[in-house]
Amino acid sequence: MDITEQLAHLRKTVEGINSRYSGQPPRPVSAAVSGSAARGFIEDLVSGEVIFTPFGSHFETERHFPAHHRHGSYEISDLTELRPDLLAALSDGEIASVPPSRWLFLDTETTGLAGGSGTYAFLIGVGWIGADGFRVRQFFMRDYSEEASVLHSLGELIARFDILITYNGRSYDQPLLETRYTMCRARHPFSRLPHLDLLYGARRLFRLRLENCRLVNLENQILGYEREGDIPGEMIPYCYFEYLRSRRAHRLPPIFHHNVLDIVSLACLTGVIPEAFRDPGSVRARHGMDLLGLARWLQVSGRHTEAHGLLRRAVEMGLPDQHLFATLFAAGLIEKKQGLMDAALATFTDLSLSPNPFRVRAYEELARHYEHRERSFSMALECVRAARQIEDSEALRKRQERLQGKSAGLSRGAKGSRRGSGTGRQSTLTAGLL
Repeated sequence: MDITEQLAHLRKTVEGINSRYSGQPPRPVSAAVSGSAARGFIEDLVSGEVIFTPFGSHFETERHFPAHHRHGSYEISDLTELRPDLLAALSDGEIASVPPSRWLFLDTETTGLAGGSGTYAFLIGVGWIGADGFRVRQFFMRDYSEEASVLHSLGELIARFDILITYNGRSYDQPLLETRYTMCRARHPFSRLPHLDLLYGARRLFRLRLENCRLVNLENQILGYEREGDIPGEMIPYCYFEYLRSRRAHRLPPIFHHNVLDIVSLACLTGVIPEAFRDPGSVRARHGMDLLGLARWLQVSGRHTEAHGLLRRAVEMGLPDQHLFATLFAAGLIEKKQGLMDAALATFTDLSLSPNPFRVRAYEELARHYEHRERSFSMALECVRAARQIEDSEALRKRQERLQGKSAGLSRGAKGSRRGSGTGRQSTLTAGLL
């Protein structure tokens, strides 16, 4: 896409945003916002400086969060104590052992959510852990002409780190930035960096309990941090386009603050979520649903013993009915697979005694046990009949016919054995009389 096509696409995007917000009256500029700030100088509203590079200039700002700072329930000092191997399990071993000081947290604010060559990352925030706390640096594109300068400085900073951590960045932020580097005829700096997208771990842990796994929701529900006066994400592109048209920067500081909070929350959640995957048996959870999410990941990974322990802990901690019975059934299957037949038998028996969605399947498991392990065809037959009374199926009907045949054959064999034994005893007695 050449520059003419890009400008046409931009005009179309701006027209769409204008029509979307046409019913909303513009906010008046407060009396405090005047002079150069009202005319659009972001450096008069946000503490920072204009940076000059071989490709032009752009604006940068940096925030420092000292070690004693608390972000909700999480203290920044805890970040410096994270284990180098913390990310190994969640990254499937891709990130073996890297000190936290070499991790880079990244988040972008863009001109749209669709991606593609017409979407710009006008504000790029990165954060890192230091001995004195946590720092966030933001790169701001005051105009489209500053994009190459922003990307150049970003690349220089990225070169200092070994791991990239994002939230939904694998499918959005990184591909978008790679495209922007390509559009600027520059090589992107992400090829050498293993990338941990924390969204996937968050979904595994929390999607059963939380309404959604958006970063702001996890920030509130997991870290206990509640934003006040935060700008809605869908308004951010509109505010930037308004800034480009009016050259008034008074609506931009909330966007900078929003981006900072995203990065700090991302870092703190990185101190919480990967730990559950690193040592599932010792995870400290307050909700059984979170343990259940972790147990399901362990099952998929083939770690059934650890999964079984978490499933039982989840049941003891308390689960809603729609998950309780499924969890018990999953625990029973693991017990069966591992040869813990007494435990499995007790689990399936419990499930068969009360109305629930897994009652028929529990009866089927009991029927298999009595048929194949205890060779008690009559008990197996009773289980199948009970299951058919709840929910009949062709498979159950065939199983019942087979068991009836086995049971009848066993009865005939038993009768024949008794007759044969009597004849033998009679012959022995007759021989003795002779």
